[in-house]
Amino acid sequence: MNNRVVVTGVGAVTPLGNDAKTFWDGLLAGKSGVDLIKAFDTSEYPAKIAAEVKDFNPEDYMDRKEMKRTDRFVQFAMAAAKMAVADAGLNVSEENAENVGVYIGSGIGGLGTWEDQHTVLMEKGPRRVSPFFIPMMIANMASGQVSIMLGAKGPNSAAITACASATHSIGDAFKIIQRGIADVMITGGAEATVRPMAVAGFCSAKALSTRNEEPQKASRPFDLNREGFVMGEGAGVLVLESLEHAQKRGATILAEIIGYGMSADAYHLTQPAPGGEGAARAIGHALKDAAIQPEDVDYINAHGTSTELNDKFETMAIKKAFGDHAYKVAISSTKSMTGHLLGAAGGVEAVACVLSLRDQVVPPTINYETPDPECDLDYVPNEARKMDVNVVMSNSLGFGGHNATIILKKYVD
Repeated sequence: MNNRVVVTGVGAVTPLGNDAKTFWDGLLAGKSGVDLIKAFDTSEYPAKIAAEVKDFNPEDYMDRKEMKRTDRFVQFAMAAAKMAVADAGLNVSEENAENVGVYIGSGIGGLGTWEDQHTVLMEKGPRRVSPFFIPMMIANMASGQVSIMLGAKGPNSAAITACASATHSIGDAFKIIQRGIADVMITGGAEATVRPMAVAGFCSAKALSTRNEEPQKASRPFDLNREGFVMGEGAGVLVLESLEHAQKRGATILAEIIGYGMSADAYHLTQPAPGGEGAARAIGHALKDAAIQPEDVDYINAHGTSTELNDKFETMAIKKAFGDHAYKVAISSTKSMTGHLLGAAGGVEAVACVLSLRDQVVPPTINYETPDPECDLDYVPNEARKMDVNVVMSNSLGFGGHNATIILKKYVD
């Protein structure tokens, strides 16, 4: 008998605000978090825009000594995890620590630390490189540091699957509880790659939008005039629990997670498989795992990156997996407002899905102005929609052909 798994807390650090409420209010208002990059000089970069986290003070969540020993992506994860645990009213103690685990993914990890320490190496030599360089940089350290911060001694891991990292981490954490290996999992993703090296790399790959004169309109998923994604940063974290554990401690249940699917494109380094067949298989696996039909899904939070091939092939994947219901399901890409948070994307998007179920409203796809004949589904254009939301799906599709889908539903006792 599999355990039912529920969501009891959410936390977020995003380009729209540094807590889940501000983030959610921003999504529903159709607010863009994209602007000209402030973190470094972009004068030589084709793309000069990103969705940066603003006014984040790590000292609100850790002491100064700890702050100096953690990369920005870890700081985001620790902040989001603290907020999620507080939202859940969860207390990790010696009595329950071994049954509380952490799965927080990151696509790239401590890129800022790598850049800074490489500069030290080049300018001052190897002896001046920080002894904290490696533990600050490695991508599993968000999960490691959150477990240390909370004293959580249960299963601890981190999916490193590019833009699918957070969704894989959430799905894996769901299965850990479902199988009875842990009672509670703190899970999601974190990323902080609005840095010279990452922006230069994506610019060279011609993946980024260069709509520098209109930053707020640059991320435009499914729109005919999309021309690249916008980098984002932040973290999204959920507290998952077995239903029995949540009920026993009187927790407020926000949603139930019921399905998880994954697949490989086995096709190309960066391009999705033709026709979205890999993504369609991940969606199909998630539907089967949840034991539901396509017609049961009310809303899809799409991967929707605002790149030509992703949006086209994800649309085809939804059609392939959903049949006629593809034209009836509400679909939106919150990346139109947050930019693409890479390995953290699925974390903040899962938070949005939970809050959509709670409030019975779905966020819009902003900047949807000119329909693309090849993207002809209902993308909830430009305004949030009040509607009955009982089952939601979230897709994440990563470089390397990593596809992940999770399904959540409104909790019914």
